[in-house]
Amino acid sequence: MISVEKALETVLNSSRDFGIEEVPFIKSVGRILKEKILADRDFPPFNRVSMDGITIDYTSFKNGQRAFKIEGIQAAGSEQISLNNSETCIEVMTGAVLPNNANIVIRYEDVTIKNGIATISVDVINDAQNVHAKGKDGKVGDLLIEENTKIYAAEIGVLATVGKSFVKVAKQPKVMIVSTGDELVGVDEIPQAHQIRRSNVFTLVSLLERLNIPSETAHITDDKPVLKSKIENYLQEYDVLLFSGAVSKGKYDFLPEVFDELGVEKLFHKITQRPGKPFFYGKTDECNVFGFPGNPISTFVNCLAYFYPWYYKSVGLEVEQETAILSDDVIFKPNLTYFLQVKLNSVLGDLIATPITGNGSGDLASLVKTDAFIQLPNDKVEFKKGEVYKVIRYR
Repeated sequence: MISVEKALETVLNSSRDFGIEEVPFIKSVGRILKEKILADRDFPPFNRVSMDGITIDYTSFKNGQRAFKIEGIQAAGSEQISLNNSETCIEVMTGAVLPNNANIVIRYEDVTIKNGIATISVDVINDAQNVHAKGKDGKVGDLLIEENTKIYAAEIGVLATVGKSFVKVAKQPKVMIVSTGDELVGVDEIPQAHQIRRSNVFTLVSLLERLNIPSETAHITDDKPVLKSKIENYLQEYDVLLFSGAVSKGKYDFLPEVFDELGVEKLFHKITQRPGKPFFYGKTDECNVFGFPGNPISTFVNCLAYFYPWYYKSVGLEVEQETAILSDDVIFKPNLTYFLQVKLNSVLGDLIATPITGNGSGDLASLVKTDAFIQLPNDKVEFKKGEVYKVIRYR
């Protein structure tokens, strides 16, 4: 049995690079960028009008002129025209290129237009106001998005702006999620008194979807030859296998034996933690194997605490560790790291974690009422209100 810290170190040390693929930029949301995005031209690429109104030569206003004959219109998307007379003006639209010889935009709200004459109704304007200067946001060749950035809507906009119709991203691992146990039936089935519906596998599917990882699912009964036959194929076909159940000491917990017989290198089997203590982790040359306990809270916490960091390291994503302040005293006597369910609230900028008492690792419904696990170390028994500890969010 190893510590939580050693278990996490072991998992991270076996991270894998799944390579790079190019995808349409609009399909890259949530993926991890694997190239630097540079400006292909100045941002903005021209002196850009940022308000609807008129544009003039600022010198004329400084010299006292307030009424200007309108000599034309510069629309957004049209080629640049020129202000031919410093005593006239041009109407301009938001997003348009600023006409030559003009240097300031006065919004329509500060102008009265009558009979083709625009009269400025304010006494103070500033040189270059309402003009988004060429290159102000970035110069051609500037780094706009760092490699290993997670792509969100903002990044999509930048990718579109620089013409990256296809973008290089980290490949996602090919994952199979396997549930075991004769007591489990399908979601659409009516269980008998001694049965329950499969839920852990779908929880894991959803947890992986948060990472934009597609997955397949399978259910195998507690039959060792069948388990061995199917898992042998899965080890060849998938990068990652996630199991729920059959890894403890029960008479029908065949997975550790099957893994050993199939050449899976066991890296650890039990961790000094609650919940989630009987957790098998191993690997072959081509596949990582996560054998989570069958109790739903145990499966949930181990996926977040171990699979997520393993995935982040595999794709090169750095994730900042979050902490929270305990709202109440907690006593936990076993010499184990305690993943305690909490409700999170922000109070005056501080993240506060309020412990929520559940009914053990089988109490799946308690997850609905909580937001995170707070990780309480095993080197003490009493945890005081106001102390700060690591939290793992699931909301």
